[in-house]
Amino acid sequence: MESRSEEGCRRSPKDAAEDPARLTHDRDQLPAAAERGPGTDADAAVGVAFAAATMRKIQSQGVHHITLVGADRRTSIDFWEGVLGMPFVFEQPNLDNESESHLYFDPGDGRLITVFTNEQRTIDATRTSTDQGCVHHIAFSLSQATFAQTVERLDERGIRHSGVKDRGFMDSIYFEDPLGLLIELASYRFEPPFGHTHSDVLLEAHRLREERGDYNIAEIHLADAIELMTRRSRPSLSQDRSPKNPY
Repeated sequence: MESRSEEGCRRSPKDAAEDPARLTHDRDQLPAAAERGPGTDADAAVGVAFAAATMRKIQSQGVHHITLVGADRRTSIDFWEGVLGMPFVFEQPNLDNESESHLYFDPGDGRLITVFTNEQRTIDATRTSTDQGCVHHIAFSLSQATFAQTVERLDERGIRHSGVKDRGFMDSIYFEDPLGLLIELASYRFEPPFGHTHSDVLLEAHRLREERGDYNIAEIHLADAIELMTRRSRPSLSQDRSPKNPY
């Protein structure tokens, strides 16, 4: 596996760690205050500062899975598959707790929502904690076609919900699962240009919003962001690509 130095040259992590010139360069960047004599707190400061100067990120590449604590097995299957349509793809014991089963559901993108279940647990529909460090809600993506049917399909089950909420760049509906976890069903109001993601568009729309001093991302920012991104990424024979009126 290769990594790039600050100069853009290819080198292995081992080479980067053992290169005296690199180590000397990194030490030169440390604060002068950390260079006081040995046997003092300065030694610890040097160690911490040097580690910070040479550390690397642990780069994530997406959500692998989210695991929830459920009640009984049937409640989990009836909600995640029976309400939200997530295929129940496999089940095995919880490898860290033999008294629990571990259920796996596909939320639609090949990732996983998993649930620990125990037949001795009873349903508690109290809203789950929103204290610091707790999950506030989990959001799942819907097509506009499905989103348009969501209120009716929640109502026919007697599930209390928020109704449609305007989020500027998407529409959302909120309700609680049988165990009190807040669920959001969300549908984007735009499709990203070819070769881009929704988050690419949102980043560009955010920049436009800030430049214009607007409060939140709205559809005009999305439309303008998509136009800019298309211009940058898709070549044209035209020398002048400014807007025109042929009528």
